[in-house]
Amino acid sequence: MLDQGTRPKVLSVVLAGGEGKRLLPLTADRAKPAVPFGGHYRLIDFPLSNLVNGGFRKIVVLTQYKSHSLDVHVSRTWRLSGFLGNYVTSVPAQMRRGPRWFQGSADALFQNMNLIDDERPEHVFVFGADHIYRIDPRQMLEHHMESGAGVTVAAIPVERSQADQFGVIQMGEGTQISEFLEKPRPDDVVGLPGRPDEILASMGNYVFTTEALVELLHENEGTEETGHDIGGDLIPMMVDKGLAHVYDFAENVVPGQARGRHYWRDVGTLDSYFDAHQDLLAEFPEFDLYNDEWPIFTAGRQNPPAKMITDARFGSSTVHRSLLSNGVVVSGGTVVNSVLSPGVRVRGGAVVEDSVLLDGVVIGEGAQVRRAVLDKNVIVPPGACVGGETEIDTSRYVVSEAGITVLQKGQIAYTDDE
Repeated sequence: MLDQGTRPKVLSVVLAGGEGKRLLPLTADRAKPAVPFGGHYRLIDFPLSNLVNGGFRKIVVLTQYKSHSLDVHVSRTWRLSGFLGNYVTSVPAQMRRGPRWFQGSADALFQNMNLIDDERPEHVFVFGADHIYRIDPRQMLEHHMESGAGVTVAAIPVERSQADQFGVIQMGEGTQISEFLEKPRPDDVVGLPGRPDEILASMGNYVFTTEALVELLHENEGTEETGHDIGGDLIPMMVDKGLAHVYDFAENVVPGQARGRHYWRDVGTLDSYFDAHQDLLAEFPEFDLYNDEWPIFTAGRQNPPAKMITDARFGSSTVHRSLLSNGVVVSGGTVVNSVLSPGVRVRGGAVVEDSVLLDGVVIGEGAQVRRAVLDKNVIVPPGACVGGETEIDTSRYVVSEAGITVLQKGQIAYTDDE
């Protein structure tokens, strides 16, 4: 494996400018990468932790939509030693190439080529900012260098029925990509050899040779019919040149992680966001937050420890198969199969089941919350019910395709007499 002495110069770019429309209302006033996850993390913490753990500590985060909370989180949390030339810094859309926002992920890179010119790296990592996973990027870079590729795409098998949600890779000789299809219909792709119901999907993580990337960005900018997208435009262009290779995520070995566990989830929808939280609650989760050899870093909180206390009227608290963050207080309530973020309060007689509660949520006495995601500072009044009654919930709140009820930041839940 590449060590610090033999490692080439690398710049890492994290794309964090997406609107995240499918995550509304969680993205109503925050960028998708700033959405909280797993108690006290944010989605941006996962790609940044992978890069920093791997020793790649020159990182720029390209932001655009509703980026204030994301910028604040990055500036307060990701402070690396400047003495060693390390940095994680947010770079908002600067319109260096004209008065326009980023027109796509490729255009985001093109408009920020000054960052590449200033750093003069040999290779450029380009990672998405909204996936839950662990990867040792050193191994991906080593594979990229050995193959002689212009770009290497990290990939993972997924069900063929989900092809229209991903960039789909068709393999050629060795690790070379013969075709790259951006979100094709499932009927238009061929399954993997021996596994016809699976396809190889791009994880949205790339490593480019700098020379190839710069040449490609200029070429794409001069093309009339382009979507200015990495997956839709840049990668197919590299495939045509014979310079696109794939990196099999299943080959990656992360320190402290059990072999064979290669978890990756795109949390681009409310249902996938909810399901990813449920994954954390398994007895032996595929994605283990408690890996001290490859930690997920985030902002430190000054909250006191979580506590469960007995209420004089409702008796002892009950908590099963749940994650309780610092500052959580359960006083005579019941919490089952749920994730509670810092500062959550569950009052006497309240029941929280199969739910995700973000910072500062208050569940009043006797309230019922089931199969729900409650954004920050939501209040569920005493006796109110949220979730479990699809017809009623749909008339009051956002309800996902799978029936998950979602309340937006600061919302006060309806009571039965409203």
